[in-house]
Amino acid sequence: MTNNTTLVLGSNGKTGRRVVERLEAMGLDVRKGSRPAFDWEDDSTWAPIVRDVHAVYITYYPDLAFPGALDRIRTFTEIAVTAGVRRLVLLSGRNEELAQEAEQVVLGAGVEATVVRCSWFMQNFDEGWLLDPVLSGTIALPAGAVTEPFVDVEDIADVATAALTQDGHAGKVYELTGPRLISFAEAAATISAATGREVTYVSVTPEEFAAGAIAAGVPEDEAHGLNALFAEVLDGRNENLADGVRQALGRPARDFAEYAEQAAPAWKV
Repeated sequence: MTNNTTLVLGSNGKTGRRVVERLEAMGLDVRKGSRPAFDWEDDSTWAPIVRDVHAVYITYYPDLAFPGALDRIRTFTEIAVTAGVRRLVLLSGRNEELAQEAEQVVLGAGVEATVVRCSWFMQNFDEGWLLDPVLSGTIALPAGAVTEPFVDVEDIADVATAALTQDGHAGKVYELTGPRLISFAEAAATISAATGREVTYVSVTPEEFAAGAIAAGVPEDEAHGLNALFAEVLDGRNENLADGVRQALGRPARDFAEYAEQAAPAWKV
């Protein structure tokens, strides 16, 4: 295979843009897959973007647990493999039934495939939809007192880049978490300590969360989809640690406190 182009889907997303940066720093040819060049809602964009591509980093927005995701992953994977793609890396979520079905589609595609299965992103607090709640001083989620092994997106990007560019990762499912379990209340307290601003966590009902998200501008379908996802994964099933970062990279995962110190400028506006 003389072609070495790597396609990064969701190239403007939290993990995708970091993977792009790493690949470009390595001097590799990168094709960016984001709207309008690539759109999960428009399958006419799929075949052109995988043409003459060797490896693909697959991220699905908004989440693999959303309706329609599995069928789209299956069709896209078939198109990619038929086009000659020989290496696939899928970003997945922990203990999400539909996400795990998508993993099997990719792992069974007949090419080198790796799954990067992740817990809740630390960067949701400073780059995603939780930034405004943090800035307002109140994080309201239907999570109760559940704990989560938040994972740093920088770690995810390092693992994904290794799987895209190095041999030895085919067939692996790397389950990525941070090094410890913390509650959302503890996350808020850590953010408070890093910023010098009081940030608190409030547990709300799913109905209250959906209403608040919609009022804040989140599309109604997405708000209800997030609600369903939270009901699935914020029930204690992820209250355990995994060692995927060390398995893939030979080093420990980054801690939430270190992340909060580095992200603090985003919360001090």
